[in-house]
Amino acid sequence: MIRPATTNDAEQIASLYNYYVEKTTVTFEEDSLPASEVARRITAVMLDNPWLVAEQQGSITGYAYAAPFETRTSYRHSVETSIYLAKNKIRQGLGTDLYAALIENLRNCDRHCAIGRIALPNDASIALHEKLGFTKVAQLNEIGYKFEQWIDVGYWELLL
Repeated sequence: MIRPATTNDAEQIASLYNYYVEKTTVTFEEDSLPASEVARRITAVMLDNPWLVAEQQGSITGYAYAAPFETRTSYRHSVETSIYLAKNKIRQGLGTDLYAALIENLRNCDRHCAIGRIALPNDASIALHEKLGFTKVAQLNEIGYKFEQWIDVGYWELLL
């Protein structure tokens, strides 16, 4: 089931996300987040944009959301999208369903451009974005540093 997130989901979302914080370079956050911070972020995002969760048998198995791309008003129709799946749910079609639902939601709420920012390499995320119509538009080399390595970041764009 895919549904809007609530702050009641914050603990499960934090647990899912913190795996990526602690073990991977797909996010540039370096400190695990408490559920209270995730709840704050859910509330902030959902003022104007969607935050969806995938739930199976009462457990959050993934989430996707869109946040403002920039704060200046001329960017108000553009969002940056994010998706995270439980590590045991990758490459099972859940990401496609969840991200497609997010994109459909964005089309229905006056958004014009979605940007996916991907820490490279990340073949699974690139495949997901391109499957759903995103096109690579930029790459910043060695822009991030985590786990004692420089990380490139690519930007994928979808005009809604």
